[in-house]
Amino acid sequence: MTRIHSLPLDQWDRDLRTLLQMDTAPMSETQRKILGVYAQAPELAKAFFTFEHAIWQGFTLRRRLLEMMRLRIAFHNQCRSCMAMRFEPALQDGLTEDLVCSLEKPYEAPDLSEAEKAALHYADLAATNHLAITDETMDGLRRHYSEQEIVEICMLCAYCTGFGRFAAVYSA
Repeated sequence: MTRIHSLPLDQWDRDLRTLLQMDTAPMSETQRKILGVYAQAPELAKAFFTFEHAIWQGFTLRRRLLEMMRLRIAFHNQCRSCMAMRFEPALQDGLTEDLVCSLEKPYEAPDLSEAEKAALHYADLAATNHLAITDETMDGLRRHYSEQEIVEICMLCAYCTGFGRFAAVYSA
């Protein structure tokens, strides 16, 4: 159940329905309900999903890392639907459920690289206390990532934190 009414598919804006391939894409009933919330504001939804598609296409970082960061932020946001989802490109890039379970205590996880731990540390701070991000935090990222990759990490965290909180609120 959602706190914001999920618009029935037959009431959706036609262009949004086409953009999201609602009549042909395989998806669960939960996914349809989530998308139906966004359908309440079709012009914003079209812009958002166009942006979302573009941002995911633009990342150069490994999908495994992006997914681990997304899941860690979902944990902080306590967004159950976000925590339950797994994206196929990340699974194809080596993400396993054991690795997902290690995200409970990522700094103790033996299967995570130092680079992954640095990115997850940044994600933790971005999701919980962004004012605690220091020059030292950024230097920790620089030991492993290029400036472009650091920008990607920051953008992913901003996206996941903001829209994850929105999802946590409307789907609670």
